[in-house]
Amino acid sequence: MAKKKSTAKPATPVKRIYMFEEGNAEMRDLLGGKGAGLAEMSRIGLPVPPGFTITTEVCNEYYRLGRKLPEGLMEEVREKLRILEERTGKRFGDPANPLLVSVRSGAKFSMPGMMDTVLNLGLNDQTTEGLANLTGNPRFAYDSYRRFLQMFGNVVLGIKHERFEEALSGIKTRKGVKLDTELDASDLKEVVEEYKRIIREETGKDFPADPWEQLEMAIRAVFESWNNPRAITYRNLNKIPHDLGTAVNIQTMVFGNMGEDSGTGVAFTRNPATGEKEVYGEYLMNAQGEDVVAGIRTPKPIRDLAQENPQVYRQFLEVCDLLERHYRDVQDLEFTIERGKLWLLQTRTGKRTAQAAVKIAVDMVKEGLITKEEALMRVDPEDLAKLLHPSIDPLHKPKVIAKGLPASPGAASGIAVFDADQAEALGRDGHKVILVRPETNPDDIHGLAAAQGVLTSRGGMTSHAAIVSRGMGKPAVVGAEAISIDLVRREFRVDEIVVREGDLLTIDGSTGEVMLGEAPVIEPQLSGEVMELLSWADEVRRLGVRANADYPRDAKKAREYGAEGIGLCRTEHMFMEPDRLPIVQEMIMAATKEERAAALERLLPIQKEDFKGIFREMEGLPVIIRLLDPPLHEFLPRLEDLLVEVTELRIRGDRPEELERKEKLLRRVRALHEFNPMLGLRGCRLGILYPEIYEMQVRAIFQAATELVKEGVKVIPEVMIPLVGHINELRVIHEQLRAIAEEIIQEAGVELKYMFGTMIEIPRAALTADEIAEIAEFFSFGTNDLTQTVFGFSRDDAEGKFLHAYIQKGILKEDPFQVLDREGVGKLMRMGIELGRKTRPDLEVGICGEHGGDPASIELCHQLGMDYVSCSPYRVPVARLAAAQATLRDRIMVRKDV
Repeated sequence: MAKKKSTAKPATPVKRIYMFEEGNAEMRDLLGGKGAGLAEMSRIGLPVPPGFTITTEVCNEYYRLGRKLPEGLMEEVREKLRILEERTGKRFGDPANPLLVSVRSGAKFSMPGMMDTVLNLGLNDQTTEGLANLTGNPRFAYDSYRRFLQMFGNVVLGIKHERFEEALSGIKTRKGVKLDTELDASDLKEVVEEYKRIIREETGKDFPADPWEQLEMAIRAVFESWNNPRAITYRNLNKIPHDLGTAVNIQTMVFGNMGEDSGTGVAFTRNPATGEKEVYGEYLMNAQGEDVVAGIRTPKPIRDLAQENPQVYRQFLEVCDLLERHYRDVQDLEFTIERGKLWLLQTRTGKRTAQAAVKIAVDMVKEGLITKEEALMRVDPEDLAKLLHPSIDPLHKPKVIAKGLPASPGAASGIAVFDADQAEALGRDGHKVILVRPETNPDDIHGLAAAQGVLTSRGGMTSHAAIVSRGMGKPAVVGAEAISIDLVRREFRVDEIVVREGDLLTIDGSTGEVMLGEAPVIEPQLSGEVMELLSWADEVRRLGVRANADYPRDAKKAREYGAEGIGLCRTEHMFMEPDRLPIVQEMIMAATKEERAAALERLLPIQKEDFKGIFREMEGLPVIIRLLDPPLHEFLPRLEDLLVEVTELRIRGDRPEELERKEKLLRRVRALHEFNPMLGLRGCRLGILYPEIYEMQVRAIFQAATELVKEGVKVIPEVMIPLVGHINELRVIHEQLRAIAEEIIQEAGVELKYMFGTMIEIPRAALTADEIAEIAEFFSFGTNDLTQTVFGFSRDDAEGKFLHAYIQKGILKEDPFQVLDREGVGKLMRMGIELGRKTRPDLEVGICGEHGGDPASIELCHQLGMDYVSCSPYRVPVARLAAAQATLRDRIMVRKDV
């Protein structure tokens, strides 16, 4: 029987390479941010050197094929290069008229400095001579060649850039010059030969002279850079997925190092540190791009270009205005001036400090560029946490020893450390460090992440240290040229002052000041723009925001930041105060109920005053007070310490009374000792076995509340019974405590609205929430313990032993103790809420774990229909904005469905 002829159409081949003019700004997934920006600028007619982009899909295919270039890719690259040759009139590899290209990375999300770039590709001995003859400028040709050799040697061949820098420094010393620009053509020929010798020595092979071989090796190197350690670290820090891949942008070279009528620079359409509406950036004449961003030479502020080349400066300002209006956001531009002509090499959304992000968003609303809703979506909620940076108390300022550029705001103190590995190691051990470097490079990313702040002696406001620190929200002082750093001796000098590794240092990233010693700091205040943005957030959000606060001072700060009540007041923290801990220990050590009651009677007035202070600060707002939760042994000395003390006292034998007291304490600690305290005698179990403890706390709460009501203060107490897993536990305690509350209210003769509820923190409570809601008037999800019990993880052990490995291996996407686990914990929460409201439709539901301040977790709480989230006072602004964004995302989804 004849086979039926297939009518299926052949598969359309996937387009792997796009000329710039074939793309647009919407193609970031495929072309990466840089490629999409170049495409869009080409499309709207701006001066962009011609080029093309190899897509991110090719990068992913490269890794799928076991790190091999897909078949036929280089043939397609040759076809696209022929188009560039036609447009430029130059030929790739032609000694008489060589076409040179740059090969740059470009992922969907900006990762400044994390991946690799090669400039001047296509140079060899013959094309360099041709370039010299063509331009009549041998110095420029050999300067370009030595730069290419260094970049290719470092990026493609893996040779440490220090080898090349040492060689260059040696030649400059022999020639008696300080700057690269003071070397002439014959000097640079000497540099080129030395660089080729280094490559031969390091690799065992000659430098590859064939431009096509150079190009293929460079493309591979850019793909490889997607998974270099610094790029992986950056993606982990910024929660960027690891499966996006990078595009490769191949672009005709334009040269900023052709003489004093040429130059290169980096600029932002607004100030990325403050948000002020001013073109902000730096440039260098007779230089190439890496000179600016690497901090090799200290650049000039962009405003100086107005005097140096007024025509180019005016054109550049027009381009900045056009691009900002086109993209409706701040742009980060790279540009080159070649013999007086302006060329644009990149535009992307500009990274900015938290302060700038807010100001820019608010200002753009007022300028009519964006809506309030867009402004709310433009600001990362985490930026608001970064805004709460401390500043140095001007009345107690240490000695200022140097000053640099204020690259990233905030003040930080720590011990001076001179390399990134040491900074990471000390940071991991809990030490506060200031990373001190001549300049940072992308390999220092792990040290920057661990440090409190960074200080460099070289570089400008667009250097690597400045950009990365601003992105991380860490203070940075760069270009402090007065300090002389000796990396071998691990010290720096300023005049006669020597600062060695381990010495305390303070930097102020808002002023650029460097100080000896540790400086006292003052708390920040939210700016007018922040308050305005948050007021817009409050108009939009459905979810309430409360704070976790255990003392009146915390409650006051929470209210200043916009908290709408207290979602968790942990009474055990009050018990730990020095003036009351001895009474708590006396209560625990009591041999009889009467002795215990006597100790509790002394605690009652202290607790009452605690609650009055919090109620006053939160007048008119609800305050949830959790009754005592931790096991009693947490208020006593550690078993191991007591064993040592008792043993020493027995050996000495000179203090029998002290020995008897310690032995009695040891017996009690042993009696209270548990193998797994988290699941042991704590929470409501403690209240059932020792009802007098909860009775005292409820008396303190309601005596404080009724006394304040008599003073005219509006109080809304909500009493939370912790660790309930069975309705009968709640029933026993609730009956006992409600009776006390009613008795106190009746005796006071006042009206007082109050509620009793529970914390949902073990799975059984969520599974039987319909029963528990028969009594509980509110649920507060304790997601720290709920996460532990759902996963079967002990948090301390998991985070110390294996959780990091789980995340690295992709077993878990995120730490479930930082971001709520939607599929497991979230599903249980949804079940608990639905069951609870089935029984009690007006059930108040919130969350009070650390997740209450995490934006992704807040979005889940919004989706689950909770009434509020509760978080640290300093996370309240973050939660207000995140809650508004959750509402806006809902609206966007509804519009899409319609």
